[in-house]
Amino acid sequence: MNAAEEEEGVEVQGAAAAEPKSAGQPPVWASLEEASQLKSEGNALYRERNIRSAIGRYHRALLVLRGLDSDVMTVLKGFGAKTPSLSPEQEEFLRNTQVDCYNNLAACLLQKQSVDYSRVLEYSERVLQWRPANVKALYRAGVATLETGDAQRAKHYLGQACKEQPNDSNVRKQLQRVEDKLNEELQKEKAMYRGMFSSGVKNISTEETNQTNRDDDGV
Repeated sequence: MNAAEEEEGVEVQGAAAAEPKSAGQPPVWASLEEASQLKSEGNALYRERNIRSAIGRYHRALLVLRGLDSDVMTVLKGFGAKTPSLSPEQEEFLRNTQVDCYNNLAACLLQKQSVDYSRVLEYSERVLQWRPANVKALYRAGVATLETGDAQRAKHYLGQACKEQPNDSNVRKQLQRVEDKLNEELQKEKAMYRGMFSSGVKNISTEETNQTNRDDDGV
């Protein structure tokens, strides 16, 4: 999907590659289906511009998946129930749903009047841990780092997004903003060094004049 649509769209099909089976449904599939349903409800609320409720649904979906995620439960080993073993199909479904929820949470935050860009970056980087080439996550991470003042890091993210989708106008627009910001910072740095150099030359010149005057006063 074109990243230019990112502020309007949410991930809806990421987990479709592995639909859960309903017949003889084991507990793992039940949890995966519950999370998928919560994500779908979040998508519907997002389309209705009910951002706060959509965020709540995505968080609930991630909470359901938390107990199935071996990466999370390894850290919490000894503090709860043992993580159930997932088949490759279930693991793929789990990860796709997590990716969609984190991407959608970032999209929700970008719709708020006061945007928490640090949280947008956090959610986007979660996605990039699992999907390094995810254009939406790269785009949002780039926007977030640019807005928080790290233009060099933003260039990295947006440059990667541009490699993945070179014709995406929104990515290219943000990348141009980054280049403008970096150029502005470079000009300020040059001006600062020019000022330091001029001040140094002036001090040397003043010292030389004072020394000449002292020499003239001698007998």
